[in-house]
Amino acid sequence: MLKKPEMVLIDLDGTLVDSVPDLAWCVDETLKALDMPVRGEEKVRNWVGNGVPRLIERALVDQLDGAPSDALYAQAAPIFMALYADNASKRSQLYPSVVEGLQWLKDQGIRIGCVTNKDEQFTLKILKDLGLFDFFEIVISGDTLPLKKPDPAPLLHGAKFFGVKPDNAMMIGDSISDVKASRAAGFSIVCMSYGYNHGVDIATANPDIIIDTFAELKDVIAGT
Repeated sequence: MLKKPEMVLIDLDGTLVDSVPDLAWCVDETLKALDMPVRGEEKVRNWVGNGVPRLIERALVDQLDGAPSDALYAQAAPIFMALYADNASKRSQLYPSVVEGLQWLKDQGIRIGCVTNKDEQFTLKILKDLGLFDFFEIVISGDTLPLKKPDPAPLLHGAKFFGVKPDNAMMIGDSISDVKASRAAGFSIVCMSYGYNHGVDIATANPDIIIDTFAELKDVIAGT
């Protein structure tokens, strides 16, 4: 059990929302426009989690590490961005019990924010289109600050916004990036067993607790 936090910051992709179907569609349509082979949803699922620019780079080189030429990236990025602007939430779906879990946190008097490496224009659209936006008092996107996860800056920004000390704050995420940011910020960290962690079991990152659905939050937070 973890002590009841005063605030929780929650990741978006792979935690609240399975956004890979939209991302994979946009990746493949971008590659088609460049006369390059498509990559498919399975590969994209292992590449997401570090922001759209990094996803585009990985898709262009067809691997997790490495980077394309500046010229190729400059060609691909505007194509992808235009596609994703119209397809950020058409195929994406909430994971089971997300709304139930968010409502439970709210009912406990725990303040809630969203923190993601996705740019604000896409983040807000997804949250609004999938009916989650009103749960969050603050949304910290990948372009809100100069630094993004795994740097602790976005989490500390959220703690400052709520006026909460890090040791009274919790992060809910799905990746090693979320664990690293939480540890550096002094937050407790709960990870979902599903989600995006580049094909690696999240247990290897040693979060405080791993759960299978948001419905289990009530079973792992003490004093609620």
